[in-house]
Amino acid sequence: MSQTKGNGRPPGGPGGPGKGPGMGGPGGFGMPVQKAKNFKGTLFRLMAYLKPHQTKLLMVLLTAILSTVFSIVSPKIMGHAMTELAEGFFTKNIDFDAINKILVILVVLYLISSVFSYIQQYLMAGVAQNTVYDLRKQVNAKFNRLPLKYFDSKSNGEILSRVVNDVDNIANTLQQSLTQLITSVITLIGIIIMMLTISPLMTLIVFLTIPVSLVATAVIAKRSQKYFVKQQAELGKLNGHVEEMYTGHKIVKAFGRERESMEKFNEMNDQLYDAGWRAQFISGIIMPIMSFIGNIGYVFVSIVGGILVTNRAIQVGDILAFIQYTRQFTWPITQLATISNVIQSTIASAERVFELLDEEEEVLEANQAKTVSRPSGSVKFDHVKFGYTADKTLIDNMNIDVLPGQTVAIVGPTGAGKTTLVNLLMRFYELNDGKITIDGVNITDLRRSNLRGMFGMVLQDTWLFNGSIRDNIAYGREGATEEDVVNAAKAAHADHFIRTLPDGYDTILNEEASNISQGQKQLLTIARAILADPSILILDEATSSVDTRTEVYIQKAMGHLMEGRTSFVIAHRLSTIRDADLILVMNQGSIIEQGTHEELLEQGGFYADLYNSQFTGKAIEAV
Repeated sequence: MSQTKGNGRPPGGPGGPGKGPGMGGPGGFGMPVQKAKNFKGTLFRLMAYLKPHQTKLLMVLLTAILSTVFSIVSPKIMGHAMTELAEGFFTKNIDFDAINKILVILVVLYLISSVFSYIQQYLMAGVAQNTVYDLRKQVNAKFNRLPLKYFDSKSNGEILSRVVNDVDNIANTLQQSLTQLITSVITLIGIIIMMLTISPLMTLIVFLTIPVSLVATAVIAKRSQKYFVKQQAELGKLNGHVEEMYTGHKIVKAFGRERESMEKFNEMNDQLYDAGWRAQFISGIIMPIMSFIGNIGYVFVSIVGGILVTNRAIQVGDILAFIQYTRQFTWPITQLATISNVIQSTIASAERVFELLDEEEEVLEANQAKTVSRPSGSVKFDHVKFGYTADKTLIDNMNIDVLPGQTVAIVGPTGAGKTTLVNLLMRFYELNDGKITIDGVNITDLRRSNLRGMFGMVLQDTWLFNGSIRDNIAYGREGATEEDVVNAAKAAHADHFIRTLPDGYDTILNEEASNISQGQKQLLTIARAILADPSILILDEATSSVDTRTEVYIQKAMGHLMEGRTSFVIAHRLSTIRDADLILVMNQGSIIEQGTHEELLEQGGFYADLYNSQFTGKAIEAV
C-alpha cells in the first residue's frame, strides 16, 4: 500500500537551623497532584513489573540500609571527638591520638557510606531502566495491535503524552523517588533511634514540634492549592494561545491581527502572573514557618541539653550530635511528603499507560489466514452493515458487485459515507454484519498484510515523512531502485519540479513537508502509488491540490495506471469521473443511485442535480 495515514542523602555535616529543601516547587505541598482512579490496583500492577528484579531490589534495600546506617552513626562518633576536646580543654591534656583515631573512623565510615550509596544507585538505575524497557516494548507491541478507530478517537498529543511523558514519569520515579523513599524511611528510623540513645527527653521535645509543623503546613497548603490549580489552568490557556499564534502566524499577519494577539497574550500573561505570584508566595511561607517552629524546638533542645550536660546526664559531644540529628530530622519528613505527591502522580501516569495496554485490540486473523497471490480485483459488498458506534448505523444493507478492472466512482455530499467504504475495504474497521469479498475470498479470512498490500492509495490529505524525496517515493515498494523511483516521478509529472530543487531527489522534507507546496506533495504521493503498482487503486480527490494543466497530465498518467486495475475513485468534481464504469451515489450511508454518467443524468435524480449544480449553480436539496 503506498500511503497510510540524586541520591536522597541527608547532609553529613551540620547545616543551619531549620534548613531543608523548599516546599513550594513541583511536587511540593502546594502543588496540585493528578491522582489515580484506582490507586491500589494500579500500584500492585506496576509492582508486578518489578517482580523479575526481586534479587536486585533486595540488594538495593540492603545497600540503602548500610549506607544510611554508616552515615547516621557518624554524628555520634563525631560527638565523641568533641567530648575528648572538651575534657582535654578543661584538664589541659588533650588526647590528640584518640581524636585522630575518631577522625580516621569518621573518614572510613563516610567513605563506606558513599560506596554503598553508589552501589544502591547503580543497581536501582538498572532495575528502573529494564522495567521501563519492558513497559515500552509492551506499549510498542500494543500499538501494532490497536485498530484504526483508537487513533481516530484520540488526539496525537494525548497518545504521545501516554507513550512519552507518562512512561518517562514512571522511569524517573523508579530510578530516583523510589531510592529516596527507601533512604528517607531508613534515615528517619535511624535518626529517631540515635536520638533516643542520647536522650529520650530531648527526643520528646523534637517530637512535640512535628504536629505543630504538620498543622501549619496543612493550613497553608490548603490555601495555596486553589492558586496552583488556577496557575496550571492559566498556563494551559497561555500555551494554547502561543501555539495557535505560531502555527497561524501567516493568518495573523495577513489579517493584521498582531495588536489583538499581543493584547490577548498580555491579558493571559497578567492572569498567569497573578495566580503564580499568589501560589508561590503562600506556599513559600511554609518553609519559614517550619524553620521558625524547628528553631523553637532547637532552642528548647539546646536549653535542656545544657541542663543535662551541667548535671552530667550526658556528654558535651552528645548534645552536639543530638543537635545535628535535630537539624537532619526534618529532611526525611520533607522528602516523604514530597515523594508521596510524586508517587500519586506516577500511579496516575501508570494508570493511563495501563488503560492504553487494556484497549480493545484488532480482531485476530484467522488461524489459517489465506493469501491471494495474484488478485484480479473482483470486489463484492454483500449486505454490509456498519456504524462507527454501536447505537448509530451509518451503512445499512449495502450491496455492490465490482468486476475486475472496473473503475468505480463514489460521489455524494460530505458525511455520506464515501471514505467509510475505503476504511471497510482496507479492514481498518470491522463490519457489524455482512461481508466483503475480494476474488471471492472474505477479507476477514485474508492476512491483513496481504489484503492491504493489494491496495494503492492517494488521499486528499497527503502523508509524507521527514526524509528525502527519494525515500518518500520509494516507500511505495520495498527494494525499489533509483530508476524505478525516477520513472514513477516522471509518470506522475513530478520529475521536473524535483530536479529544480537545490538537492533534487536528495531534498529533505521536514516533518510536515511544509518546504514544498501542497500540489507538489500530492504529486509525490501519486508517484508513490504508481511505484507501488497495486492491484486495486483508491483515489480520494487525488488531483484536488494541483493546477488544471497538471491535472490533465496526471489524469492521463492515472488513466494509464488504472488500466486493467480495479479502481475506487472518491470525487467531488464530477467532471473527473464521467468515464467511470460505475458511479455510486451515496447519501446518509446508503447507495441511492448507481449507473454510468449518462444513465444517471437521464434519470434526472440526485446525481443529475449534483452534476448540474457544479456547472449552472443550481441549488440542490439533500435526499
